[in-house]
Amino acid sequence: MTKKLKQILSIMGHRVTIFGSAILIGLMLAVAFIFGLVQANAWMYKAALFISALVVLYIINSRENPSYKIAWIIPILIFPLVGGIFYLLFGVKRYSRREKRRFASILRKFESVISYDERIAEKLKESNSTAAAQSHYIEKIGRFPAYENTNVDYFRLGEDMFESLKNDMKKACHYIFIETFIIEEGRMWGEMMEILKEKVKEGVDVRLIWDDFGSILLLPRDFRQKLRDAGIKYGIHNPLRPFIDLRLNNRDHRKITVIDGHTGYVGGINIADEYINERVRFGHWKDTAVRLEGEAVWSLTVMFLTMWDAIKGEKADYDMYKPQVYMEKMPSCDGIVQPYGDNPLDNEIIGETVYLNLINKAEKYVYITTPYLIIDNEMITALTTAAKNGIDVRIITPHIGDKWYVHAVTRAHYNVLVEAGVRIYEYVPGFIHAKSFVADDKYAVVGTINMDYRSLYLHYECAVWMYGCKCIEKIKKDFDNTMKISAEVSPEAMKNIRWWQRLGRAILRVFAPMM
Repeated sequence: MTKKLKQILSIMGHRVTIFGSAILIGLMLAVAFIFGLVQANAWMYKAALFISALVVLYIINSRENPSYKIAWIIPILIFPLVGGIFYLLFGVKRYSRREKRRFASILRKFESVISYDERIAEKLKESNSTAAAQSHYIEKIGRFPAYENTNVDYFRLGEDMFESLKNDMKKACHYIFIETFIIEEGRMWGEMMEILKEKVKEGVDVRLIWDDFGSILLLPRDFRQKLRDAGIKYGIHNPLRPFIDLRLNNRDHRKITVIDGHTGYVGGINIADEYINERVRFGHWKDTAVRLEGEAVWSLTVMFLTMWDAIKGEKADYDMYKPQVYMEKMPSCDGIVQPYGDNPLDNEIIGETVYLNLINKAEKYVYITTPYLIIDNEMITALTTAAKNGIDVRIITPHIGDKWYVHAVTRAHYNVLVEAGVRIYEYVPGFIHAKSFVADDKYAVVGTINMDYRSLYLHYECAVWMYGCKCIEKIKKDFDNTMKISAEVSPEAMKNIRWWQRLGRAILRVFAPMM
């Protein structure tokens, strides 16, 4: 048995077993109690049916996405005795008062330290009304301003980004902030750790945030002690607890690194060796990221600090982290750069709306890379309508999936899209984890936001919207090169799918919003 396997089994035997067993026992007891209660008492039986009927009416009249409604209505109708009660326990998007207060404090702090340049908005209106409208939504509704004076570099692979990141980290003089969904010990983290330890010795403020759910199977028991010994500050988003916790759905899926306020990284790349192809899991792993240098990094810095303050209960002096403090001369203007975030607490689907705006406003083409294609009716309508209107719509998804059932749901959406003229390609060398849009040689988005229900509705996410930046040409070229080594999904292939595959995909597609 390898050392790595022993480590994983040790972790699973510790935290995962405790948490998983506690949650499973809780669910079994809840089911047994509810079912036994309603069976033993005629009035309780009728009450359970009545509750389920009311819940179905509530779901139908709610403002939830129609796909989410269907995913819950079907099991409630099949299991009326317990379905309605289970929806009240697990389906309603209720947030605790603590969560609401936390979000309110984050929003107040964010608005107090972020400034908006009306000159940029006016400049966009004069040059391109479509770009101005997209930027306006991100700024006014999402509360994330647009910036000039920012250089953008694009990385087509995780290993390319990693080399650049290490060089920038070595140059840090004041602080390094890292926020990630997954962190795993290996070459990638090992090399980063060595740099971070040296930087702490030099007096650099090093902070790390990771999501507990994303990393629970990957970190050894002594990981936190190693960080403390090295002088690295850390915060854990939504630590798992051994009981049913509705916040389990709201994970921190962001990947942000900020160095001295003037340099920042955003993309799909977590801190684990498969993301830099040091370890092979699902064939060749393709991921992308962007490096920002200049004024726009301020929004990334504030995103990190507000999350840090929310987790740690601290109140930072944000002014001391501004890029102007540590960078005497800002880069010259390279288009409009607008980093933005999305969170599950504001009832605004910023991530999906930015994507929809790009698709609906495209004039020539829109090219998309995504690891998952678990989309709602609004996204299907936008993609198919654009294709029917003569827009060249192309999507690259993985040929080798990381989760068989999610990959099956992704493929279940092919047929309706291909029939409408959307061209879909599967990345033959392996798994494509990149989340990017490029349209009309003018617009691009690179970030952490998958085209699935969890990213679009439940997670904390981030991305960068770009207009007129030089790197957009690189993003387009990378898509073209990736497409050449991908296999197109033909209409004929859709017709040859076996009946049992169609049935399985149809069932999975119905419950996709719950995945």
